[in-house]
Amino acid sequence: MRRVWSPLALERVKDFARYIAEDNPATAGQWVDDLFATVERLADFPKSGRMIPEVGAPRIRELIFGTYRVIYSVKDQVGVLTVRRSSQLLRMSEIGDDET
Repeated sequence: MRRVWSPLALERVKDFARYIAEDNPATAGQWVDDLFATVERLADFPKSGRMIPEVGAPRIRELIFGTYRVIYSVKDQVGVLTVRRSSQLLRMSEIGDDET
């Protein structure tokens, strides 16, 4: 199944990588590589992430990646909607999905 990253999700990844790179640039690069590799598995197992409790829609799911949440939607493709620190509240405006 095809994976598509939203501009918001890519921007968040870039922001988190910049923050990590302040202390260790090599770790930031590895973090990005590992994140994308983790999301890659959704091609074969799109429903492997859990349903998000605060959303309650079977199509909106999340992968836990360390201390981050990768929020995605499953339709005819996997749409990565946003990436959040686990400690941050999820804003419904970030999932931008009218069918939740």
